[in-house]
Amino acid sequence: MLLENHMRVAATVVLSPEQRHQLESLSRGRRVQVRIAERAAVVLLAEAGKQDIEIAEHLGMTKQKAARWRARFLQLGIAGIQKDAPRSGTKRRLSPEMVLEVVRKTTQDKPENATHWSTPSLSRALKISASSVGRIRRAHGMKPHLVKTFKVSND
Repeated sequence: MLLENHMRVAATVVLSPEQRHQLESLSRGRRVQVRIAERAAVVLLAEAGKQDIEIAEHLGMTKQKAARWRARFLQLGIAGIQKDAPRSGTKRRLSPEMVLEVVRKTTQDKPENATHWSTPSLSRALKISASSVGRIRRAHGMKPHLVKTFKVSND
């Protein structure tokens, strides 16, 4: 029984002389970030007819990484390999009103049986995480546990 090797063939990369010159200078540049030089090398090897798996082995990376930079170059050109794609990041979950409430309680209120709101007590009172309370306080430069008073020495 003969098994055929079903290997995907990567998209062909064709470079203009200007693009080739620019990519060669990026891949060899001494003042170029390593990742940019690596991406330029991927595109140059792709133009030479190498498949993603061959490029990955030659450059010591995964074939997915080689495929990603080939695709980015084909889609966006040299600008596509010079800049990272934007990342999503996490969305802020606390409303501006809640942030103001943390600031207000920290600076103007005082809990029963205590001199100031501790991070855990304030987080329980407002039903938000202690890390959120700490983050808000740090962002506003608040340190409620420090007393800012001056005492005259008896000496």
